[in-house]
Amino acid sequence: MARVFREEYGRAVATLARILGDIDRAEDALQEAFAVATVRWPAEGTPRRPLAWIVTTARNRAIDAIRAERTRSGSEAARHRLLEDTASDELDSLTTETPIPDERLGLIFACCHPSLALDARVPLTLRLVAGLTVPEIGRGLLLPEATVAQRLVRAKRKIRDAAIPIGEPPADELPERIGGVLAVLYLTYSEGYVATGDAGLRRDALAEEAIRLARVLHQLIPDEAEPLALLALMTLHHARRAARTDAAGGLVLLPDQDRGLWDREAIAQGLALVERALRMRRPAGPYALQAAIAAVHAEAERPEDTDWPQVLALYDVLLRVTPTPVVALNRAVALAEVHGPADALDEVEALAELEAMAGWAPLHAARADMLRRLGRPEEAAAAYRRAAELTGSAAQSAFLAARGEALGS
Repeated sequence: MARVFREEYGRAVATLARILGDIDRAEDALQEAFAVATVRWPAEGTPRRPLAWIVTTARNRAIDAIRAERTRSGSEAARHRLLEDTASDELDSLTTETPIPDERLGLIFACCHPSLALDARVPLTLRLVAGLTVPEIGRGLLLPEATVAQRLVRAKRKIRDAAIPIGEPPADELPERIGGVLAVLYLTYSEGYVATGDAGLRRDALAEEAIRLARVLHQLIPDEAEPLALLALMTLHHARRAARTDAAGGLVLLPDQDRGLWDREAIAQGLALVERALRMRRPAGPYALQAAIAAVHAEAERPEDTDWPQVLALYDVLLRVTPTPVVALNRAVALAEVHGPADALDEVEALAELEAMAGWAPLHAARADMLRRLGRPEEAAAAYRRAAELTGSAAQSAFLAARGEALGS
């Protein structure tokens, strides 16, 4: 049931929200449908088409709710009657035996509408399209859960009150909507790359959904470089998935990965996409620069073959284009490989003073590794333990805790 919820939630809510014109109503109906499924499926078996079953059941719940609200008078009653008739006509065509249309891309654009607050677009799309929970979104965006919940409520109310259409926008509106969409897709992929709240490190199905949506977005706007670059970046990262975990599902860091397990066909595809994206735009955008960095790692047949000076140079450019603490941390890691960990540790310590970074596990993990390399095992062990406490990934937590324990002993 949990797997079906994760994999099918986005498609179901996109279909129902477009037809009903109300995201909250669609979500409520889906929650009821999944509640029914938790009772019936264990006894009757999982349906042959789980998504169609869920949408059909949610349809019936939504129509029942609309009819119940028709006790209102005047224009409000007329509005509900019109909504019921429209929803009935469209939803009657959805049955447990027919394919459900995939309308997630339209929902993404609705969630990234320019009239919505910028800080609400990403969490809203992660919730509705990717089906992530509020705690997962909070960890991914480095935000308190209460803040995420408030932004979701406000954004859904805005879509309803402003009658923002759930569908792909006209071509002339695409440029102003691309940035938010790309951020959503990358964060969705990141949740699949390192799963929060799961026992395993990876959620490959979610990562592959993000890649698929990125490919659809590129096909929709083929002359834009950054959607193509994001597709390249995801493709290159995903090519290493088989080597990122050991037989027990534990984390394997990049230098220790069996590169024979890398998907060379996918790497070749990703490298070609990077080249195309870099040729399309000068200067390169942030996703193209990140894809170029991923390409340098993918081209190295052995860890010692990695061109770290090139990686550092690319991070220097990326930091100018996107001057964020996260980019600065990644640049510090590259700096440690080129010039040693001492100078890099100074930069990491400065980043740790920032409130937004103090509770971010990757910063403490990077700091721990640099302290270890500098021969300061007790401090490194404490930093590893802190990183293990902060990460939302069980696999990462186990890995980091083990490293801290080894140094502590």
